[in-house]
Amino acid sequence: MKAFPSYPAPVKLTQHEYFRFYFYAGKNMKRIIIYCLAMVMTGTACKKTEDAPGTATEPAKELKNVAYGSDAMQNMDVYLPAGRSAGTTKALILVHGGGWVGGDKADMNDAVNALKTLLPDYAIFNINYRLATLPSGNLWPTQLNDVNAAVDFIVSKSSEYKFNSGKMAIGGASAGAHLALLKAYKHNAGNLKAVIDMFGPTDMQDLYTRNASYQPLLTIFMNGTPVSNPVSYSNASPLFAVHSGVTPTLILHGTADNVVPISQSDSLDNRLANAGVAKLYVKYPLEGHGIWSAPSNADAFARIAAFINLHVQ
Repeated sequence: MKAFPSYPAPVKLTQHEYFRFYFYAGKNMKRIIIYCLAMVMTGTACKKTEDAPGTATEPAKELKNVAYGSDAMQNMDVYLPAGRSAGTTKALILVHGGGWVGGDKADMNDAVNALKTLLPDYAIFNINYRLATLPSGNLWPTQLNDVNAAVDFIVSKSSEYKFNSGKMAIGGASAGAHLALLKAYKHNAGNLKAVIDMFGPTDMQDLYTRNASYQPLLTIFMNGTPVSNPVSYSNASPLFAVHSGVTPTLILHGTADNVVPISQSDSLDNRLANAGVAKLYVKYPLEGHGIWSAPSNADAFARIAAFINLHVQ
């Protein structure tokens, strides 16, 4: 298991590499997993009561690289718990980070292992999506379209996989959190009951404005600037999709994040509060973009499990 990467100084990178470098998150989670598992082993809150002999009629199952579309990137890994049923088993969907141009579902494998322990009765779906290849391939909103398609596929398989498609949560890190928020806020059929936002962008225009280094790449990815294409930037911003009926939201963000400014999460939290949406916002003092201390990592995963258990009923 790996820890969140420590990034070297961005020297001698192409614009494309620079974009990937600064948005890459959610990949290596060794410290998160070690301390979450240690917490579970020493506590009782997350321990599962053992099934009585003979009650687990369905064995646990893992299905790798299940296709939900025709492109090679449109696939997912599926983790189904033992004893599952279409009535009671809930589901969690994970979306990897990588700045919409990098990353892979494999980056979330350690997170999957932790969540299988913390949420042992959940079916877990770890999805890939098509990555942008600048300057012209898979530009926005390809990534959101794929998340929508993946969730539709997951729902269509509920009878076969034996889980309740009306009791689901979705979450991600960095760019994956941005996609999860948009899915939960703008394309939710009512079956997504909670969304987990780990330091995700919420306002694309603000992101463009705050860091000139991102501007050439965002201009290509978003098909223009906030001035030339304001509708695209607004539509791609979870902040502007908030209303009183949106999905309960857990926000986790480090105060020293110099990639996605914590002001992005501050704005989302304020908008959710004003709309009366159920939410929890946890700031981690002096923590950066996913490169967090052991206590912060452990606390974050404990809060994820608790929030999902509270809202996915």
